[in-house]
Amino acid sequence: MSPKSFGPPFISGSLAAIAATILLAAPAEAQIQKAVKTSSSMTAWTPMRTPDGQPDLQGVWTNATLTPFERPAELAGKATLTEQEVAAIEKTASQNRVDRPPKPGDTGSYNQAWFDSGTAWLSNRQSSLVVDPPNGKVPVKASAEAQRDYDLAHIADSYEHQTTWERCITRGVPAGMFPAGYNNAYQILQTPGYVVILSEMIHEARVIPVDGRPHLPQSVRQWNGDSRGHWEGITLVVDTTNYNGKGMIATSGATARIRGIHESEALHVVERFKRVDANTISYEVTVDDPNVYSAPWKASLLLTKNANYLIYEYACHEGNYAMEGILRAGRANEKAAAAAK
Repeated sequence: MSPKSFGPPFISGSLAAIAATILLAAPAEAQIQKAVKTSSSMTAWTPMRTPDGQPDLQGVWTNATLTPFERPAELAGKATLTEQEVAAIEKTASQNRVDRPPKPGDTGSYNQAWFDSGTAWLSNRQSSLVVDPPNGKVPVKASAEAQRDYDLAHIADSYEHQTTWERCITRGVPAGMFPAGYNNAYQILQTPGYVVILSEMIHEARVIPVDGRPHLPQSVRQWNGDSRGHWEGITLVVDTTNYNGKGMIATSGATARIRGIHESEALHVVERFKRVDANTISYEVTVDDPNVYSAPWKASLLLTKNANYLIYEYACHEGNYAMEGILRAGRANEKAAAAAK
């Protein structure tokens, strides 16, 4: 992992089993996406209910997609793509899923067996995950982008300039719901008064009360804020406040420009989970942080049910070798620079 860019932390576990799971899941995803396109044109979905009456969101869901986080310049002015355009992109992506030797001087990275970046565009053909503002771009303030750039330029100076993902603290909320390069699985469980979302990446479990209790006092601040849920019809609405201002709104390289943008204590996040058919949950998130953005913004994606997906342990730890290597290289560079004077 190069000190010039944020990179994923290393993982451990049953590597062969994980690789096999990823390779098997890829074609399944494309099949499920086709089923979603068909079922979405049917009548409105009436979900099952849990024993305590909650709309049933339970199961293992994945969100890997070819759809970019922000709208690319070449798609400016296009909120959605045509079926022909999506088909062409998916065909090209399929042809590019081959391993290539590293360039001279590059230590290389994971091969394609470890990546799970998706094989299909979102079935509703939206041109980016960001849907508001209408241009598909997050309205980040210049000061926030400057802070991100400073961190990137100094990641070998201190662990504090790395994202909370590299530090194995948390992917964040809502960052943990955004697709990444791999481990894009979530298991949703429901018990009386609670909804639990287990994320494969960094094996985090969000325990969300849906029993009407108020938020924690403002004096209590947490990395991922304080989440409280309620039901609006069949939609689970999760309101999150009380952030400690130390996290980042996005931590995956798949979020491109937004990766590493800092949060502030003023961050307010509202998520909406709605099961629209047997195999699909519509996920929307509205982000409001006046210290970081010039206006609130919204992202939207789909969670696809995958009963064959097996979630393995993601053994991330704060003393990971990548962090040690980056900081060791930084000290070596400082020593060399001092000796050259």
